[in-house]
Amino acid sequence: MIRTLLARAGLVAAAACVVTLSTAAPAAAHGADAPDGTDYRTRTTGVAPARPGLAVRVVEAGARLELSNSTGRTIEVIGYSGEPYLRVGPDGVFENSRSPATYLNRTIAGDTALPAEADPAAPPSWRRVADGPTVRWHDQRALWQESAPPAEVRAAPNREHRVRDWAVPLRDGADPVLINGTLDWVPPPDAYTWWAVTIVGLLAVGALGLLAAAAPAGARALSALGALLVAGGVVAVAYPVGRELDAGAQGLGGVAIGLLSGQIWSLLTGVGAIAAGWYALARRPAADFAVALAGACLALFAGAANAAVFARSIAPVPWSPEIARVMVAMVLVTGTGATAAGVLRLHAASRVAARSPRVEDAERGATAAG
Repeated sequence: MIRTLLARAGLVAAAACVVTLSTAAPAAAHGADAPDGTDYRTRTTGVAPARPGLAVRVVEAGARLELSNSTGRTIEVIGYSGEPYLRVGPDGVFENSRSPATYLNRTIAGDTALPAEADPAAPPSWRRVADGPTVRWHDQRALWQESAPPAEVRAAPNREHRVRDWAVPLRDGADPVLINGTLDWVPPPDAYTWWAVTIVGLLAVGALGLLAAAAPAGARALSALGALLVAGGVVAVAYPVGRELDAGAQGLGGVAIGLLSGQIWSLLTGVGAIAAGWYALARRPAADFAVALAGACLALFAGAANAAVFARSIAPVPWSPEIARVMVAMVLVTGTGATAAGVLRLHAASRVAARSPRVEDAERGATAAG
């Protein structure tokens, strides 16, 4: 029985690895193609001249700009050649199918091929893309698109640098308006330190599996593993919720839709870890198997999938990058440590189960000889 559970755990873990790798691209494409982390900090410094009811902010770790228009008037976003690109007003959001920006801004890299109809000199052809007064878009003017950092960054990568000031032109009726902002290089953290702390933590959690399950210390270890899985599961759910908020999701419904469409694996593994943790706290049968399996999924789908923040200075969440790194480290420590501890406990139980028949045979043989 124990060997069967171990085999199943191995198969599920292997399947989880395959699914993680096969879904890596869609997961990274959350919110079009929001980064898992970056070293470039994009900020808006205001709208000039100010327009009451017009709000602009940066979302998705700087990958996109968000404009909300409650002025009651139509506001146009101007494209790269001075052509109308987006129109936001009381009747919804429209994009100009003849603006090259409509296609270039489909991806953060700006590498979409332009169709024949893309002509900035042609009269606008508007098509509705949303009903509300809010639009989000990639804007190359607010991003660093080169593969190599700027020269001043290469010369002193450990210092913060102002890469450039940027501006995105708008039009309010006949009046020109500007979104102003800044783009800065922020030195990345030392990823090795975060990985070292994580490895030490997961080894400490995994060592709980060395305590004999039948002893009081082993029972307490199982309870500790259950509590850790519950905590890790809560963090694993909170992190993608933060990503959705950073991506501009509005309200409970907007967050839920974003989670189900782009963060489903992290959400499900977080919920599964919470359930497995309660199962272990209740010391139910096969709790060790549940701990090992939930831990493996947690580490893969919610930990490794977000580990880029260890090496990036800007995280795609609405709190500090330090908190984001602590959360990811906690998920990795809990998930990997619980997997190791669960497998060790299952292996010990397997050895006990295999030894018991031999002990019984020896006892029967001794009785018969006596």
